[in-house]
Amino acid sequence: MTSGTVHGETFPMGDLVVGRMGYGAMQLAGPHAFGPPADRDGAVAVLREAVDLGINHIDTADFYGPYVTNEIIKEALHPYRSDLHVVTKVGSVRDAEGNWLKALAPEQLRQAVRDNLDHLGLDVLDVVNLRVGGFDRPTPGSISEPFAALAQLQQEGLIKHLGLSTVNAEQIAEAQSIAPIVCVQNCYNIANREDDDLIDALAAQGIAYVPYFPLGGFSPLQSDVLNGVAKRLGNTPMAVALAWLLQRSPNILLIPGTSSVAHLRQNVSATALTLPEDALAELNAISAG
Repeated sequence: MTSGTVHGETFPMGDLVVGRMGYGAMQLAGPHAFGPPADRDGAVAVLREAVDLGINHIDTADFYGPYVTNEIIKEALHPYRSDLHVVTKVGSVRDAEGNWLKALAPEQLRQAVRDNLDHLGLDVLDVVNLRVGGFDRPTPGSISEPFAALAQLQQEGLIKHLGLSTVNAEQIAEAQSIAPIVCVQNCYNIANREDDDLIDALAAQGIAYVPYFPLGGFSPLQSDVLNGVAKRLGNTPMAVALAWLLQRSPNILLIPGTSSVAHLRQNVSATALTLPEDALAELNAISAG
């Protein structure tokens, strides 16, 4: 496929230029990202619509399914548009019950990279994130061994760029002493702002920050505030939450996921939403409260 028009504002990940509104493919697998989807044709349609809307950053992982999401991406989009960038993650595997297990040994990471290449139908992966933390927060400790293993695969030409997922500032610095990174993917949203200083530090270095769970971890009171702002602005809470992230810092890239074409279009509409100062002030107060 030839290149198309990239939607909205862009930000570089190394030499890759991606739109700030991307798409997270996790929900294309079955419940809890395990097993096949109920509607595979619908999943294919969502991916094709995402590309048609100008999204050129698809976030995925071979442990979604496992394998299912990457196979659907290949079915829907291969051969890939020349400016479409697929970002994947390694560091976990699934057992027969769907549990998430750590898989950070060098040979496990090498196999994960091979599997991603195979299931996506690629010869080289644009970006590989090393996921090392828990479900929604970092786990302290050295990441030098697994990151060095990915850096070796990069030197072998299987990976263009490296990133990190669910990490703290110390782990980022440790990784950067081994090889450059182009992105960090952590849990962050209006209500969960522990990474505020980290986002600013990464922005100063020209490194992308990719938050996941844009509506995760909200208390009922926080949700009420968000819902009230969204109602006043005549939009959805998700669109407002995404617009807030886009206005938070220019290095923030979004990867909201959905298995619905209608919801996908609603998410993309957030790029056209500019939150007024009073709404920003009300939303910023959520985390303080």
